[in-house]
Amino acid sequence: MTTYHFVGIKGSGMSALAQVLHDQGENVQGSDVDKSFFTQKALEEAGIPILPFRADNIQPGMTVIAGNAFPDDHEEIQRANELQVPVIRYHRFLGDFMQSFTSIAVTGAHGKTSTTGLLAHVISGAKPTSFLIGDGTGKGEKAAEYFGFEACEYRRHFLSYDPDYAIMTNIDFDHPDYFADVEDVFSAFQEMALKVKKGIFACGDDEYLQGIQAKVPVVFYGFAEENDFQARHVQHDSTGTTFDVFVRHTFYATFKIPTYGDHNILNALAVIALCHYEEIDTDIVKERLLTFEGVKRRFSEKVIGTQTLIDDYAHHPTEIKATINAARQKYPDREIVAIFQPHTFSRTQTFLDDFAESLGGADAVYLCDIFGSARENHGKLTIEDLQGKIPGAILIKEEDTSLLSKHKDGVLIFMGAGDIQKFQAAYEKHLNEE
Repeated sequence: MTTYHFVGIKGSGMSALAQVLHDQGENVQGSDVDKSFFTQKALEEAGIPILPFRADNIQPGMTVIAGNAFPDDHEEIQRANELQVPVIRYHRFLGDFMQSFTSIAVTGAHGKTSTTGLLAHVISGAKPTSFLIGDGTGKGEKAAEYFGFEACEYRRHFLSYDPDYAIMTNIDFDHPDYFADVEDVFSAFQEMALKVKKGIFACGDDEYLQGIQAKVPVVFYGFAEENDFQARHVQHDSTGTTFDVFVRHTFYATFKIPTYGDHNILNALAVIALCHYEEIDTDIVKERLLTFEGVKRRFSEKVIGTQTLIDDYAHHPTEIKATINAARQKYPDREIVAIFQPHTFSRTQTFLDDFAESLGGADAVYLCDIFGSARENHGKLTIEDLQGKIPGAILIKEEDTSLLSKHKDGVLIFMGAGDIQKFQAAYEKHLNEE
């Protein structure tokens, strides 16, 4: 029996895949940098060994699954090649793995993780379901019929997949270190659409997705009347959002979700449409939508004293705007405070004005230094360039978060795809010491 060794096991997709294989009874281990990531808790709870990077980790008889962030000259990958140990890139391994199930790829510029988590929660209420979510969560059911997974467009990695179904949430320009423009992004999604085997569920409110061509049926969902699945009569209360769903202009059912924001309604609509197509019981769908507790780092709330602290992965202007709007819907009478850490220099440079506009929706803005990635750890611009475009924006350091305490009844949203959590942790420590 082979041992699967993950090079970069703390990566969100890698961590989730390791958990899936472990649940299925495989021998799993991995290696990564000696730095704490939110993804490693589940690995530790499962008893999956996490080793520091070392060539000696690689032994004959293993199968190496390599994270996409690590080049071919990485010491462990080189060692594997010397020993003639198979090295399979993450996305290629996943492409082969999913062929054993009715597979559902969830893709889009925004909303992939939340929608994948919701999909997995809903379908698993009706059928055994394995899933891989981009928040580092994975589960491998031994008798699974369905496999729901997050499919990332970066470097066109999702072209390694031939899923039965695809949910496409939206198309937007992101990853400017790879894609040239939004048309380049669209071309990637168009290529992916042609690989889907049974059906595509696409947000019809998205102007680019309206142009998607496929060999299989394309079912559109959204708020506009021309969609196949349409949300109407949206209402908010203190426990969530209620809306009616019409299928091709005929009333289908009323659903409630315990979240806020149009993006969450759209995520739910995508799942409802797919479940309708797969003839999953409507009452099960209703119950599971209502009991979904969310995914990691997506509007994760904590109340401390009179303040509400929210941890959110938003790192693109569109996501920031959606997160702030959701907070306004849930807390219409409270001050909304954004604490934002830009992720990658190229993204910050490309969307500088858009970041300023979206953050302007908050009542107060604090900015952390730009977080570089493994691919890109320096750039010409600084956080002061963004600060200069946002009136009243304040720079904040991890060692001095105490100035946030002046927002007595505020809703504080810590946003970013880097290590923004350390700023929240520092602030919580400050509050506990007061």
